[in-house]
Amino acid sequence: MVSALELNHINLNVSDIARSEKFYREAFGLEVRFREGSDMVFVGSPGARDLITLCQAKAADVVGGGGISHFGFRVMAQQFDIMVAQIEQAGGTLLRRGHHAPNEPFAYFTDPDGYTIELGI
Repeated sequence: MVSALELNHINLNVSDIARSEKFYREAFGLEVRFREGSDMVFVGSPGARDLITLCQAKAADVVGGGGISHFGFRVMAQQFDIMVAQIEQAGGTLLRRGHHAPNEPFAYFTDPDGYTIELGI
């Protein structure tokens, strides 16, 4: 069987591309990698190869998690609480917080379009 090497990107239809770019930059420290015209921006974690494509869409096409359960970011344990506060300050809404297992904290948020994002260590 041929296997994929890694997840390349996830594409999110967003209702306001400037607002979403600002949120992901402020909440998670993502950097703009490149743009495709004025309706698509590719952002990713500094020094990593991950990508989120933010795509300007008509309001009817913004799914807010309807087709995506959630996606997650990982941070170092000592930065977890700082990142939780940073996400909230950037406009994320905390849904719930807890532990999947001992020493495995999680926090779930929604972004401005209602996509669910998990933070873990």
